[in-house]
Amino acid sequence: MTLSTEQQMLIEQRITNDGKSTTVAYLLWFFLGGLGVHRFYMGKTGTGIAQLALFILGWLTLVVYIGIALLIALGIWVLVDAFLIPSMASRSREEMRAQLTSQMGAGVPAV
Repeated sequence: MTLSTEQQMLIEQRITNDGKSTTVAYLLWFFLGGLGVHRFYMGKTGTGIAQLALFILGWLTLVVYIGIALLIALGIWVLVDAFLIPSMASRSREEMRAQLTSQMGAGVPAV
């Protein structure tokens, strides 16, 4: 399945326009990182829910000191995410490229 140059250009243009932005992900991470919003943006819904749950449970149980451990774990996780965001964005673009390539190769119009 070889695509023409025009089809390849259309795929790359679509990825540029619709792909996940590293800059947007970093802005979400910086301002709303503890809530996991950057993970929701990147399509990592399960881990986004986990970060949100840690945040809520951490604050709710802060009075009994369990929350401190939860919030520290969340803080470490969010800090590690700062280094993972570029690879998450790259992986998202690669998945989008593969999907569009298979659609173009099969003759399915890209919507």
